[in-house]
Amino acid sequence: MVAARGERGPSSERASGGTLFLDEISNITPAQQARLLHVLEDRTFERVGEAASRPVEARVLAATNADVAQLIREGRFREDLYFRLNTVEIALPPLRARRDDIPLLAAYCLARYAKESGRGPLSLTDGASRALVSYDWPGNVRELAHVMQRAVLLARGESIEVADLRLADRGRPESLENLTLEQAERYVIQRALESCGGDVAVAAERLGMSRSALYRRLEKIRE
Repeated sequence: MVAARGERGPSSERASGGTLFLDEISNITPAQQARLLHVLEDRTFERVGEAASRPVEARVLAATNADVAQLIREGRFREDLYFRLNTVEIALPPLRARRDDIPLLAAYCLARYAKESGRGPLSLTDGASRALVSYDWPGNVRELAHVMQRAVLLARGESIEVADLRLADRGRPESLENLTLEQAERYVIQRALESCGGDVAVAAERLGMSRSALYRRLEKIRE
């Protein structure tokens, strides 16, 4: 994790006077790195199609799960940009190293996604809570959020069961052989949601149906 405070920040005046969070900063291209460094150094930016520079002031926070020092050695990340951003560095351990945080994060995600999907309050069974805490979470918080979002969309009752989490199946290919039509439909919908990070609108488009139709199929699956 890399964080910088008190900088004037980058690409949009909407950030002026506030905080701009740049996630996965290590993934930006060399050209983008150069432009970002220019903004941080000069505290100005130019709108597309304009020659005049505009002042901007914002707090900039940047994060990455990559080894930036290694990227610098490989010539894939600018050292001057790293030092410009790295005013204060916060090293956040992986989720598996702070398992006490997992129930709190899971509860937050559960409440958020239940509200977004129009469902009533949901809770985790004791078994589901234990399964979440014991899982190693190679994808860290993003993976946890995705698991909870998918569980909310596909859970049939008011409680999230261990089976709804499908942790045992993560990263393991599945076969459609010997599945009933209902099981196959559930599988296809689940994979569509998984492939787009739980975005129902995108999943519906990929499945060739409307968002309302997908919600109806999800309701039927839960029955």
